[in-house]
Amino acid sequence: MNKNRKNRIIKSLSVFLIGIVLCSCQDAVKNYPKTDLTASHLIPKPLTINATNSSFVLTENSSIQTSNIEEFKNVGFILAEKIKDKTGLNLAVNTSESTKKGVISINKVLDASFSNQEGYELIISEDLIIVNALTAEGAFRAVQTIRQLIPYTTFNSEENEWIVATGTILDEPNFEYRGAMLDVSRHFFDIKVIKKYIDAIAYYKMNYLHLHLSDDQGWRIEIKSWPKLTEIGGNTQVGGGKGGFYTQNEYTEIVDYAAKNYITIVPEIDMPGHTHAAYTAYPQLNGTKNKKLSSESTTEERIANLYTGTEVGFSTFDTRNEEVYSFIDDVIGEIVQLTPGPYIHMGGDESLSTEHKDYEYFVERVEKIIHKHNKILIGWDEVATTNIESSSVAQFWASEENAQKASEKGMKVILSPAKKIYLDMKYDSISKLGLNWAAFVPVDSAYNWTPETYVKGLSKDHILGIEAPLWSETISTIEDIEYLAFPRLVGVSELGWSVQQNRNWDNYKIRLANQTPYFNKMNIKYYPSKLIDWVQ
Repeated sequence: MNKNRKNRIIKSLSVFLIGIVLCSCQDAVKNYPKTDLTASHLIPKPLTINATNSSFVLTENSSIQTSNIEEFKNVGFILAEKIKDKTGLNLAVNTSESTKKGVISINKVLDASFSNQEGYELIISEDLIIVNALTAEGAFRAVQTIRQLIPYTTFNSEENEWIVATGTILDEPNFEYRGAMLDVSRHFFDIKVIKKYIDAIAYYKMNYLHLHLSDDQGWRIEIKSWPKLTEIGGNTQVGGGKGGFYTQNEYTEIVDYAAKNYITIVPEIDMPGHTHAAYTAYPQLNGTKNKKLSSESTTEERIANLYTGTEVGFSTFDTRNEEVYSFIDDVIGEIVQLTPGPYIHMGGDESLSTEHKDYEYFVERVEKIIHKHNKILIGWDEVATTNIESSSVAQFWASEENAQKASEKGMKVILSPAKKIYLDMKYDSISKLGLNWAAFVPVDSAYNWTPETYVKGLSKDHILGIEAPLWSETISTIEDIEYLAFPRLVGVSELGWSVQQNRNWDNYKIRLANQTPYFNKMNIKYYPSKLIDWVQ
């Protein structure tokens, strides 16, 4: 043990255990099992794990102590809530009562053997668990590890004792951006669905949720300065269902819930294509190209013109109409007020009805609007074909050439290769949901690729991270979402967090097989791939 690390442990003990009497000598000797922390089924796999082969025992007398910082206190209460939900134990947080054993100490440290703000050190001994983190976000990631280390069955049901393997874990993420995307436009999903998705991705240490809020089939967020976007544009969805939208208060509720789970919301307004719902609500946005509607059209006429199919590429804004840019400025301005995260996604994909010179002009204008509102632009990889600035981000989904162009411009790239991690792709030819235009994507294929080298010429320095999109043409319920997302999304979380040398399919599939207790407890209706020997 190096000197600095030893000092950190001593400091952690002194902060939280002064006055706490550890009377283990008076306890009845019990034969707790030997353990192996390295054999734990953790996903994503931590950077380093060292086992000491003893047992920390969690009981009703255990407690949680945290640094005297509000964010760290909140993390302590979150851990207590999760432990109660899993074990029934009601652990006290930051009480002055003496505790014999079983303290979980969550500490803010000023120096650490990791530099990443999401990194953490986890030290588990027989008497206590110490979490050292630079930030509350790092402590929250450590909490997810602790949650996974607590078993689903008690060691001693009479005394309600729960065994945690002892040892040390040093951990930090491989990529800064680890995201999931949910298309709420083609089919609308309510707040309860979004919150459940957030719960699941937070458990696997993902940190971004990208919401696709507009498309040809529906506009899903209230814009007070342009109310017909939702009054008209939110009225339907693929197949002709009732659609829906989030009020600004509901969207704020999503943003706040995500933030409590250290997840940042990335809102997407897709344009200049994928805009039929928007210009059906306001025909002037499509200019002279809109032959069916005009500003004089009635609400009934506009609703009748809404699109419920699944074709793409037929819609566009009028890129030379100044009112379009006033509209975009208003929309972005309202969303920015509700979105504390750094990114606004402008879409930019499949603009097949927009001349390229008009597309270039449009992207550059929108980029300026987003910068005006002090946000960073993300766009699908087509935006790299324009004179876009290096501060913007390209999201690779289809064209490696576009990803390479982005890198040449100095842009960061988010990897979302459709052939690997488009979650709406079918698992195989008999899957009941999904599409297959990119590929069939079985569970092993979604995991067995290397983000660091996937795009030729794209160095790791230019990779912001990884994101798994889930488009909703064929899905309309939370069960549908879970069928396509799980278990593939779990593998994506590991690709984003764990370093390349720690990723191995043969090892991963064993850890994945042991996620069934979590899936079952959370009522996640996962796809039971035959490639995995699921633990029941």
